[in-house]
Amino acid sequence: MADSLASQIITAIGGPENVRSLTHCATRLRFELADASKVDQNALEHMKGVLGAVPQSGDRFQVVIGGGVATVYENIMHLPEMANAGAASASGEGQKSNADVKAEARSKARGKVAWLDSFFEYLADSFRPILGVLLGASIIIALVNLLISLNVIPNDEASAGWVFVKAIWKGVFYFLPIMVAYNASKKLKVDPWLGGAIMAILMTPQFTSLMDAKTTTCVENAALGTKSCTANIFGIPMALSDYSGNVFVPLLMAAVLALVYHGLKKIIPESVQLVFVPFFCMIVVGALTAFIIGPIGVWVGNGLGVGLAWMNTHAPFIFAIIIPLLYPFLVPLGLHWPLNALMLMNIQTLGYDFIQGPMGVWNFACFGATAGVLFIAVRDKDKDMRQTALGALAAGLLGGVSEPSLYGIHLRYKLVYKRMLVGCGLGGVVIAVLGWLFPSVTAAGQTVHGVTTTAFAFTSLLTIPVFDQMWVYAVSIAVSFLTSFFLIITFDYRTPEQKAEVLARAAADQKAAAPAVEAKEAALAAAATATATATKTEAPAAAAAATTVVNAPVAGHVIALDETGDPVFASRALGEGVGIQPTDSEVVAPVSGVLQTVAETGHAFGIKTDDGVEVLVHVGIDTVKMNGEGFAVKVKADERVNAGDPLVSVDFAKVKDAGYSTTTLMTVLNTAALTSVTPKTGIDVKAGDEVIDIQR
Repeated sequence: MADSLASQIITAIGGPENVRSLTHCATRLRFELADASKVDQNALEHMKGVLGAVPQSGDRFQVVIGGGVATVYENIMHLPEMANAGAASASGEGQKSNADVKAEARSKARGKVAWLDSFFEYLADSFRPILGVLLGASIIIALVNLLISLNVIPNDEASAGWVFVKAIWKGVFYFLPIMVAYNASKKLKVDPWLGGAIMAILMTPQFTSLMDAKTTTCVENAALGTKSCTANIFGIPMALSDYSGNVFVPLLMAAVLALVYHGLKKIIPESVQLVFVPFFCMIVVGALTAFIIGPIGVWVGNGLGVGLAWMNTHAPFIFAIIIPLLYPFLVPLGLHWPLNALMLMNIQTLGYDFIQGPMGVWNFACFGATAGVLFIAVRDKDKDMRQTALGALAAGLLGGVSEPSLYGIHLRYKLVYKRMLVGCGLGGVVIAVLGWLFPSVTAAGQTVHGVTTTAFAFTSLLTIPVFDQMWVYAVSIAVSFLTSFFLIITFDYRTPEQKAEVLARAAADQKAAAPAVEAKEAALAAAATATATATKTEAPAAAAAATTVVNAPVAGHVIALDETGDPVFASRALGEGVGIQPTDSEVVAPVSGVLQTVAETGHAFGIKTDDGVEVLVHVGIDTVKMNGEGFAVKVKADERVNAGDPLVSVDFAKVKDAGYSTTTLMTVLNTAALTSVTPKTGIDVKAGDEVIDIQR
């Protein structure tokens, strides 16, 4: 019986003894390892059920699973071999010595600015576990807004039913500070229930009632539409605020709590720590939070919210364009969490958020690129990519989750980013222009340039209704989606070599699966060719004839693919062929046909003959890195060429000076669909001489 996916992952990661800790987010397994060099990354990347394998700095490693990550995580934790490692991983508390804890802490110094890495990780781990409830609440808000806009349900705040529905999603955001405090405390190795309990102090009816006390003085903040109050507590002034939905206060509180908590554990005897550590923490940190940390957190949040609002008001074009262009680089590095915190803070302080609109533009540019990849995968019969892209697109459009697309596709094929960023930029321009021409009006009557929302929403198809000026948002994300989609299907997302490999594999799979069907299709193709010739179609007679030879594209000495030094070509993954050590600078078409691909860098050309033979000409090895320098391309994609027509002139001296091999490789990509492909090697040829024989 085959090993389960969970067992395969642990084996490839270096075994259970190599796992120091394991957590997961919405799409990824996050490993902290004893030795990252033990990971078999190639095995992980080709493992069915794994979308990607991403090494991180230090000994951290991420395995991208997609929407089913929670199930895979649970399956891993229940593996018998993870009995010891799993307990430590799941709880974060293993039987570690002081030396082990110190070594683990030092291992987190990942680079020159270790504290910055730790800060972003702290933010990420404080929010990541609650993504599910945030997503659920955002969809409820979207559906309610949609039903209201369609007049299915009334927008009646006095209705008991409406109050109940509102409570379903409002509870998530109201008690968000307690959830964040719990996660942040857990991240800092503090009893998470203690962190949640201290944050809950500021949200009790008793505490909030202080605003209405006779001795409390209050001042209205016209800019934010909020009320600031000061109470007299035992003769000490305490600034009061509404802490519901605040995220900065619990983050600051947990950091202070960690210092106090770990300090107390050093001085209080272990036998009584269970009682007295929480006792002193609640008194000391509770008081510090109420008198100092809380007001500072509110002040920081208000300041950032007002600052970003000022930028959105006075420089809306820059703001709306820069956000979608930054996100494609922030998300893979996990640096987008501070912006997520600011979104929540904006809703709590300003009553609305204006970052999520431009963020949605990036998300839909990402999903548009994935849709383009899916279209090409279906067209090229690429089963593996079709499954990957379909799952990633579903996660994106329905859940607003971009990681499956990023790790499963975009970061593997670098050309995707070039296409996707155009969609991000153009969508940003559209939302900037329309947002300025058709501003939003907030509940407080403020006019805001740009798309706003009063909810924290994962930007998916389901959450479009939560945005004010919904049509502006819809048009903007449609532009970004369609731009990325059409750029991908027009210019492809793969290099010529990657495309050729996929086509060759698809042809081989097709022949292996249905040889009889293939033979029938070949017969029909031959009959069609004969009919076309008989009726004197516009296609040249030579092109309509069966291809039996492939000519040399350049003068030089012919060698076998095994001698070229390129393992991919030598493996015949791209078909049978030859290598030519050139003695001339002119590279010509080896057959007559249509140019399926012409690399922008001029180093690769794909030609398909009229009778279906696909030939790849690859000039030099690794010459793609020259970015076209020394290559003068003379043809364009989809252009028809005859055997002997010039394709490109190459300065081979410049290629040698750059440190690359000049060997020009030529293969028949659909070798598997032909009876035989026989290369002629060990000879000197001129351009146009026969070097490959073909039998149909």
